[in-house]
Amino acid sequence: MKYKKEIKNLGHSFKYAGTGVWSSFKSERNMKIHVFVMCLVILFGIILKINLREWITCIILFAIVIAGELFNTAIETTVDMISLEKSPQAKLAKDISAGAVLILAIASAIIGLIIFIPKFIALF
Repeated sequence: MKYKKEIKNLGHSFKYAGTGVWSSFKSERNMKIHVFVMCLVILFGIILKINLREWITCIILFAIVIAGELFNTAIETTVDMISLEKSPQAKLAKDISAGAVLILAIASAIIGLIIFIPKFIALF
């Protein structure tokens, strides 16, 4: 009987996690941008026939950037909930979490350019 309850709880966990991802996508402009860029990379990856190692790299980077944006959203939401008035500490926490996502996105873009620029050059 305990096993069925654990499976049910696991199912709820996935449902709640999916709700969190979907809520972030609906409410956060930057999440929409990250997903749009991810779709472009997937499209170009298919067109340019990137290899397995390059796909794995892209998928890991997608996960890192999307997870970073989810952490950022969670931090910003928590800060807004706790700090009802504007405060320098609240702003700093939000700015730092946004900065972390920026660093992840820049590093991912650089790695993406390393993967894709030679493929574009090879077309011409």
